[in-house]
Amino acid sequence: MLGSVLKQLNHVITGADIAWSARIGPGLVLWHPTGIVIGSGVVIGREVRVQQGVTLGAARSRTGQDGDPVLGDDVYLGAGARVLGPVRVGDRVRIGANAVVLTDVPDDASAVGVPARIIP
Repeated sequence: MLGSVLKQLNHVITGADIAWSARIGPGLVLWHPTGIVIGSGVVIGREVRVQQGVTLGAARSRTGQDGDPVLGDDVYLGAGARVLGPVRVGDRVRIGANAVVLTDVPDDASAVGVPARIIP
């Protein structure tokens, strides 16, 4: 109950919608929290930086590929980025503004575009 109340209070104050059951590591920075959505099954590593309008959440499909993203350590998510489904984002990854990430991103890479393409 307390988690739900805290989530609603956070949403009113910051404009971010962060599920109380998301697992978030230390050092998360929400540069501009307006419009950020973090789903209930999302796992976020250490020292992750998030710009405004980012969505991290499940993708429900007819093929059974349900699941939530798992982000590694030292990840940067540009404004408006979307990371959807059972995607693993490695350590030290940069995701560009408005990118739509639907596949895994390896360590030390960047993801840009719609759908996102991986740049080593």
